[in-house]
Amino acid sequence: MSDDHTHVQEFFSARAADWDTRFPDDGPAFEAAVAGLGLRAGDRVLDAGCGTGRALPALRDAVGPSGTVLGADLTPAMLEAAVRAGRDRAGALVLADVTRLPVRSASLDAVFGSGLVAHLPHPEEDLRELARVVRPGGLLALFHPIGRAALAARQGRQITPDDLRAEPNLRSLLNRSGWHMTSYTDEDARFLALAERRG
Repeated sequence: MSDDHTHVQEFFSARAADWDTRFPDDGPAFEAAVAGLGLRAGDRVLDAGCGTGRALPALRDAVGPSGTVLGADLTPAMLEAAVRAGRDRAGALVLADVTRLPVRSASLDAVFGSGLVAHLPHPEEDLRELARVVRPGGLLALFHPIGRAALAARQGRQITPDDLRAEPNLRSLLNRSGWHMTSYTDEDARFLALAERRG
């Protein structure tokens, strides 16, 4: 994948207006994934590639009014959809490339990424960038509201051994990027990998 994100922006721009209506039942899965992060009141968290901001209300609930919630996305149309849905009230929205974040090093407690890995042009480098902005011991959640097999079936494709989200591949990728995987779940109803930022 090239560093030119035009194709990603075009893909999501074309789908932004009806993205939430295409997946109306994902709310509880997002809430459960956010709960898995174990955030505390006052924590600082980034939703990387936040799209229409479906995770932002749950992230806000988890960190409370004293916490900080940021939502970063590359596609203006997705952020506009988040504003229309009122989710900008749950967190500050930033038009930004998650591979080059305008965030200070070690300034966050956690990063949440839904459907993110498949869209990273250079996964190892890009996950290292997410590690840069998280304090040592901070957390990463890589989430999808359905598991790998269910997603492949939805897309009419087969899972291949080189799938980045396969447990051994993802564990190795995270290790090379400054993270240590602490939990891995791949079920029909959700995919959730949790990792801790190494010191």
